Amino acid sequence: MAGWTGKVLRANLTTGECTIEDIPEQWLKDYVGARGLADRYLYEEMDPTVDPLSPDNKLIFACGPLTGTPAPCGSRYTVVTKGALTNAITTSNSGGHWGPELRFAGYDLLILEGKAPKPSYLYIYDDHVEVRDASAYWGRGVWETEDGLREELGIPGLRIACIGQAGENLVKYACIVNDKHRAAGRSGVGTVMGSKNLKAIAVRGTGGIDIADPKAFMKAVWTMRNEMAENATTAALGELGTASTIDMTNLFGGLPTRNFKQGQFEEAENLNGNAIKDTRMVTNKACFACTIACGRVCRLGEHSDKFLVNMHKRNWKNAGEGPEYEAAWALGADTGVGDLDAVLKANWLCNDLGMDPISMGATLAAAMELYETGVIGDDDVELPLKFGSGDALVRMVEATAYREGFGNELAEGSKLMGDKFNHPEVFMGSKGQEFPAYDPRGFQGMGVAYATCNRGACHLRAWTPGFETSEGIDPHATEGKSEWVVGQQDRSTAHDATGACLFIAFAGADIEQLAPAVSAATGIEYTTEDFLKVGERTWNLEKMWNIKAGFTAKDDWLPKRLRETPHTDGPSAGVTVNLDVMLPIYYKERGWNEDGTPTNDKLAELGLAAI
Repeated sequence: MAGWTGKVLRANLTTGECTIEDIPEQWLKDYVGARGLADRYLYEEMDPTVDPLSPDNKLIFACGPLTGTPAPCGSRYTVVTKGALTNAITTSNSGGHWGPELRFAGYDLLILEGKAPKPSYLYIYDDHVEVRDASAYWGRGVWETEDGLREELGIPGLRIACIGQAGENLVKYACIVNDKHRAAGRSGVGTVMGSKNLKAIAVRGTGGIDIADPKAFMKAVWTMRNEMAENATTAALGELGTASTIDMTNLFGGLPTRNFKQGQFEEAENLNGNAIKDTRMVTNKACFACTIACGRVCRLGEHSDKFLVNMHKRNWKNAGEGPEYEAAWALGADTGVGDLDAVLKANWLCNDLGMDPISMGATLAAAMELYETGVIGDDDVELPLKFGSGDALVRMVEATAYREGFGNELAEGSKLMGDKFNHPEVFMGSKGQEFPAYDPRGFQGMGVAYATCNRGACHLRAWTPGFETSEGIDPHATEGKSEWVVGQQDRSTAHDATGACLFIAFAGADIEQLAPAVSAATGIEYTTEDFLKVGERTWNLEKMWNIKAGFTAKDDWLPKRLRETPHTDGPSAGVTVNLDVMLPIYYKERGWNEDGTPTNDKLAELGLAAI
């Protein structure tokens, strides 16, 4: 078999039994790999109604046929499970070097089942696989765990994915971190890993990846590389990183500020790509096979004595990676914090403690609203949770990971926290997951994109600001937005299946360029239309899984604040999100019933009717 290894590694953590199985060839053809293939396994093997933290939940790591190849940014792996934060199917994606190493070891997928009886880690060296004792690493952060395992095992080229204290303590939005700073970040995949008593997965592979037609493959690779080299986005991301987006969203009134109370942040320039590059950045950094290098390596330097925390072992650390745009927003504008040092420190803590900075910042912003409106008082918190407080930001990140004091409330996410204090309106998200860094009142299309995303609020399935700020497009109008979101969801889902980073699509290498590369790698001819069908099939499969889990059209919705309360000033003043108009169009464009259920005809068209 070319392109794919065709193998899935299955590890039962309860018994310690590890087996290698063949992947059905038809599934490879129909879903390509990574997200789509893992979705199919989850659909076939797991009851969607189980508790996400029970041993019956499965945790699947999946790569695509381009993962570990010279294809531009062929670094990605996807984690698929029932999300601890959302109770929905979740598909969380990460780059770095871990995914390629799993492929070099001979596997397209890793399926984790059951629960280890004690803290454990999974050791993979090609076909040698075993569950080992991780008691010595339990309670340690991500960076210390990775360093410790490298020293213990002494294997050059070892790659490690692990959880931090947040995953151990079952913070609802804990993530899985590889290469110390790359993360499968959203929906609580690290929480699920922690519930299984699994601290880490250490993998080393010495094999290669067979390519069906090497000449055609390299031709496709160089076509993509040349397209990207000439695209302005490639240079912009390399120079300024993802935080360069802050200027654009702030300009259009779509940078959510102080828990979505405003659409512009007066201190945005303190957090943008230029501020990071000019004052804190040491160098940029790339993932495996990446030609963009959007990662930021930063140092506090003379500011290293600011925002120390009392308990975390790495409180003196003054260098690390990030923040990315989403983290700079969530820990910055959304909490009203314009101090870059506080944001950097909080971001590094999130990385080391293993916690999604988007949900962390957004949940703290909701708590700050509760505090400033008097719902919670000084007796409830150890320090004032005021918008703009860098001290509160840094301390609460740490307190949340350890579930200390009010951090125990923050650890549940803003939806459950808001419900507990009888103010559900502070939750800014959908399907239990906090919104990322785009206010739909500034970019109307993000409203229907958020509401309909299968894994809860997400910007990666259909990022509308680029489209909505194009010439001739009104970002505040509803016309054409639902149709565009449907098409983009299908495209991004197909893209995820390949194992290539989604950023290459923004840099000129979309599925039109990916289809020839996957065809040459696997020996199976895929057209662009075939790829779109893969994306649509996968999206509908996820939707069916969620329906079986108990989700309905009521969950394809947005908070009242976005639908009824406009901004009072700025470019998006007076605008609300008209989901009542956009959602029916979306359902119709999808070929679904009025209640958001895929029709039998649509399922038959996609080959899903019989499953």
